[in-house]
This record gives sequence, structure tokens and C-alpha cells, in this order.
Amino acid sequence: MPTLHVIGPIAIRMFARDHLPPHFHILTPDGSTLVRIDDLSLLKGRIRRQYFELAIEWATKEQDFLRDEWNRLNRR
Repeated sequence: MPTLHVIGPIAIRMFARDHLPPHFHILTPDGSTLVRIDDLSLLKGRIRRQYFELAIEWATKEQDFLRDEWNRLNRR
């Protein structure tokens, strides 16, 4: 699972050949979540609100990058 970005204790990661819908993982010391790329909605998991907000702030600016990485890692 490549780490795409790190914000302090937050790691943004993505699995190769992962299940749909296209998503990324936010990992923190106290939990993890899955976030849908197209609308940045929470799919699963729990983390602190402040961690989620920081990750989503970054992801909002990097949605094209996230889509490109999903496509690169999940070619079928």
C-alpha cells in the first residue's frame, strides 16, 4: 500500500487492485478510514475529526492526483 502523502501523524495511502468504489485510506495513530475519491465522502472507519478535516483539505486540492493514482494502481 503506497503512502501518497503524510501530514504529521496522518498517512494517506492507496491499495493496488483494491475494491470499488475508487477510494483512499487515511491512517492515524488512533484509527483509519476509507474515503471515496469522487465526492470525498466517508465510506468506512473512524478517526478524529481534526485528522479527517486535514486529510480532506489536502484531498480536495489533490483529487486529480488521487484519481490518477487509483487508475494507475487498479488497472484491470
